Amino acid sequence: METTKLPPSSPSSPTTGFSVPSAEKVDGFPRRSMRRARQRRSHSSSQFRYQSSQIELTALPLLKDAPVAELHDLFCKKLQQCCVLFDFLDCVADLKGKEVKRAALNELVESVATGRGVLIEPLYPEAIKMISVNIFRTLPPSENPEFDPEEDEPTLEASWPHLQLVYEFFLRFLESPDFQPSMAKRYVDQKFVLQLLELFDSEDPREREYLKTILHRVYGKLLGLRAYIRKQINNIFLRFIYETERFNGVAELLEILGSIINGFALPLKSEHKQFLVRVLIPLHTAKSLSIFHAQLAYCVVQFMEKDATVTEYIIRGLLKYWPKTCTQKEVMFLGEMEEILDVIEPSQFVRVQEALFKQIAACVASPHFQVAERALYFWNNEYILSLIEENCQVILPLVFGTLYRVSKEHWNQTIVSLIYNVLKTFMEMNSKLFDDLTASYKVEKQKELKRERERAELWRSLDEQQERRLRSLMEASRNQKNLQERPGPAQPEPAPGGNSAT
Repeated sequence: METTKLPPSSPSSPTTGFSVPSAEKVDGFPRRSMRRARQRRSHSSSQFRYQSSQIELTALPLLKDAPVAELHDLFCKKLQQCCVLFDFLDCVADLKGKEVKRAALNELVESVATGRGVLIEPLYPEAIKMISVNIFRTLPPSENPEFDPEEDEPTLEASWPHLQLVYEFFLRFLESPDFQPSMAKRYVDQKFVLQLLELFDSEDPREREYLKTILHRVYGKLLGLRAYIRKQINNIFLRFIYETERFNGVAELLEILGSIINGFALPLKSEHKQFLVRVLIPLHTAKSLSIFHAQLAYCVVQFMEKDATVTEYIIRGLLKYWPKTCTQKEVMFLGEMEEILDVIEPSQFVRVQEALFKQIAACVASPHFQVAERALYFWNNEYILSLIEENCQVILPLVFGTLYRVSKEHWNQTIVSLIYNVLKTFMEMNSKLFDDLTASYKVEKQKELKRERERAELWRSLDEQQERRLRSLMEASRNQKNLQERPGPAQPEPAPGGNSAT
């Protein structure tokens, strides 16, 4: 992980209350009290970042009032002022300095957004330095180890009053008509992009929203970084799928990828197809799928619209990872499958129809009514219905038995009504095939009932045999016991005096 150097502390730090020892006096085993103090400070990234001996900031002249000859020099000084960091966990500390920096950031944002000719070459390193100092930091571990993004409130960044303005400046900087990619690429390099991507793990959704827009602008403006950005996003997703299963910015990165995929040239490179098969499809296995499923489904559909030949990989991949025990995920899979079928080519549909409708039939038979209901809604989609009608000879035999059985057995009346509508639709599509399947189903049902009766009769006879055997064993056991208890022949009594007669 790339990290930025922390601002140097003075020999006597007011935040810790002890002097920093010289190098030769460093104790490899620090006192427990010092260790506890560090642990108390570890719960927020903002606490690591402010300078312990603050430079006192004084307000500089306004940029709008500066003569043209002094504008760039004043702009540079304000950028340097904004490199000073403050402790936002202490609400009353350095109020004057915080206000001076906030006002300077507001001026910088307005100047870049509205002024022309402001961004000259010497300002690029200063601007990127100011941005880097403020936004790049080690993100803290979650204060709640069991954090659930769907239910728990995120930990918001304490320094957001300044951080938001820095992000706004960065965005305006990238969007400025004066922005020169040839100059910016010297400073916005691979290391910078990697640190930017690591920030997507921030719990603060406001920060991730800015990062999403900024990374998209970087991808659009700096062409030399495009392959590197895609590769690093690929690495983040692989680490999320196979190692950590925790990353807060998956939805935002997928949203960026959605527009990137939309701009892929045809034919698709093997790199892009591998990303689909090895990353996007396995992402469906994540426990937190509901948080980013909409963006993931959009990316998958974008791939299909770009190149129809990837359809089979997508559908068979989804069937491979189809959830077995989580009905919420199953409903999401069904929704995504409908989006896919909405844009599928008829020639591709034929290749996957059997495997697909076997799974849909299993969903119709689900005792969870939401899963069954979502699967039956496929027949309300006109395009999907036209595909089913064209391939009725294959699809109807796959689902008929399940539909007929569930219509008689399902506990939910709404599901039963929907099934009757589907059966009616099939009857109108191909009445002869429907009648043949009905007759064969009834014959098969009779055979099944006969087999059940024969099985029950067999078990009954086996039970009777077992009972007879047990009775005979018990009778034999009783007889043996009676024989053992029967008295033997009488023995002669001994003569008086203890001697027997001679």
